[in-house]
Amino acid sequence: MFNSRRPPNGKRVPRKRARVRTKIKKRDPLLVEGKRPRPMYVDYKDIELLTKLVNRHGRIVSRRKSGCSAASQHAVSQAVKRARFMALMPYVGE
Repeated sequence: MFNSRRPPNGKRVPRKRARVRTKIKKRDPLLVEGKRPRPMYVDYKDIELLTKLVNRHGRIVSRRKSGCSAASQHAVSQAVKRARFMALMPYVGE
């Protein structure tokens, strides 16, 4: 069967094939020497690390984009919120 759709003029237009994307497994940025630190804690004074996990608008980057696990993402969000409250980081971006 010919994979196509019919536009209003009645001519067949072949569909474009979707690109096959290779998924790259993102590594958790909070792992220390390949191991998860226990208890999971992110220092709110480590602004260099926290700015990598916040986008240019000032929003916390999602787990899907940052590559964090659920536990480390929770620790990151708590640290970012503390740093904002202590006025170490802005609430909004530029």
